[in-house]
Amino acid sequence: MRNVIILLSANYDSLSYLEKARRRLLQVLFDVSFTPSIWTAPYHSPLPLLYQNQLVYAHTSLPLEDLQMLLKHIEQQLGRTKEEKERGIVRIDIDLMQYGDTRHHLADWERPYMKQLLEKQPQTLL
Repeated sequence: MRNVIILLSANYDSLSYLEKARRRLLQVLFDVSFTPSIWTAPYHSPLPLLYQNQLVYAHTSLPLEDLQMLLKHIEQQLGRTKEEKERGIVRIDIDLMQYGDTRHHLADWERPYMKQLLEKQPQTLL
């Protein structure tokens, strides 16, 4: 069983899409908890839409590659498309930030919103 940290982000109907993502993750991960979400300014986006971000702490028995494919599949199921992303619309972005002891998306760990989220106490309820 591996510890994982996942970052959820959305800037389009964000409350709804974060909830949908949380529900999907509860179906495939163990011992899941979520930080409260925060609103943040966009990074490198053509639209000035605010993002809502949230961390997920959980455990998984899936190998790294399978978990990454599953997260991309959930994004697609929830309507994420390359065309919308290019226009700056992000219905949902699900990034695996840490798998076991290995961190991913290293530059994101230094961003203010990530540091804020890491200070938040996770909760087990939606």
